[in-house]
Amino acid sequence: MKKWLRRIRGAVGTGLTWAFGWALAGLLIGVASKLLPGLPWDYFFEVFDAPLPAMAVPGFFGGVFFSMVLGIAGRRRRFRELSLPVFAAWGALGGLLLLLFPFALVAVGLASTGGSSVGAWQAISVAGPLFIVLSTLSAAGSLMLARRGEDRESLKASEDLAEVGHAEGGM
Repeated sequence: MKKWLRRIRGAVGTGLTWAFGWALAGLLIGVASKLLPGLPWDYFFEVFDAPLPAMAVPGFFGGVFFSMVLGIAGRRRRFRELSLPVFAAWGALGGLLLLLFPFALVAVGLASTGGSSVGAWQAISVAGPLFIVLSTLSAAGSLMLARRGEDRESLKASEDLAEVGHAEGGM
C-alpha cells in the first residue's frame, strides 16, 4: 500500500511541477505573440481560447501521464542510468497520451464532442505539436532536476560516512 501511495504522490508532484512550467510557457507564448505578431499564434489562440496560465491544466495531466510511462518503462532504474534522449522520448509519449485523453473521455461517456468531431481534430492539430514539445522538454528538465537531487543525496551520504569514519578514528 505504501508503494502505491508513494507512486501517486510522485505522479501528483510531477504533475504540479509540470503545471507550473507549462503555465510559464503559456505566459511566454502570450508575450511572444505580442512581440512577434507575424508568427502563427493567432490560429493557436482561436483554438486554445483560455487564459494563457491555463496551460497549467494540460501540463498537470501531461506530468501525470509521463509518470505512468516512467513507472512502466523506467521501472527499477536509477535516474543516472537513464539517458536524456530516452527520457525525452518517454516525455513525448506522455504528451501523446495527453492528446488521446479527451478521446478516451468521449469513449467512456464522460465527455462529448458537441455533435462534431471536426473541432476536436482541429484542436489536436493545433495544440498537439505544442503539447508533445512541452512534454519532451518537461521530461528532459525533470531528469536534470532528478539527477541533481540524486547527486545531493549521494553527497550527503558520503559526508555522513566520513563523519562516522572520523568518529570511529578511521579516517
